[in-house]
Amino acid sequence: MRRLPVYFLLDTSGSMYGEPIQALNNALSSMINTLRQDAQALDSLWISIITFDREVNEVCPLTELAMFQLPEIVCPQSGPTHTGKALEMLHLKVQADVIKGTDSQKGDWKPLFFLFTDGKPSDLMVYREMIPKIKSLNFGAIVCCAAGNMADDSLLKELTNDVVHLDNADSTALKQFFKWVSETIEQGSKSQGTGESLELPPPPSEITLVI
Repeated sequence: MRRLPVYFLLDTSGSMYGEPIQALNNALSSMINTLRQDAQALDSLWISIITFDREVNEVCPLTELAMFQLPEIVCPQSGPTHTGKALEMLHLKVQADVIKGTDSQKGDWKPLFFLFTDGKPSDLMVYREMIPKIKSLNFGAIVCCAAGNMADDSLLKELTNDVVHLDNADSTALKQFFKWVSETIEQGSKSQGTGESLELPPPPSEITLVI
């Protein structure tokens, strides 16, 4: 069975400390449970989670959904948002993880990439240097989510046209966002092999598409 790799880059900088990080953990857990109820996702989906604050950590290497164990995502009480360094790690991991097709074997499906942040990159120069490298990886979709008024939609639009905005990072907003993410992934797993690009499902009212 060909794999559908899905990568999550999650902002765990100081502004996420407290209720937001708890809400993020709960929303991720709900998303994983939802995906496990989809037979096609269970067959093909592989998930990786990378967190970023002052440090960048691969908290979950690429793992098949059936074996996936979600760790508790934690964050420091304060500190910068190294989004650029997170993109550096993503670039390395995708190059190492994703199996390319050859004459003798079929490769993985185009990977999907979701980025969640409630702030701006503290390492803006590195962030901008990485954008063309990330775009060259041929993702099936790149979706960025900006939460709260400190997040900069325009910087995320440099990375992808698919940017959504949440008013805040509370439990309701994050659950709605990751429920929408699970619908996007399920749609992605069904559209693989059709030759069609992934169409994002319409977002719920709590999520604003950034035009």
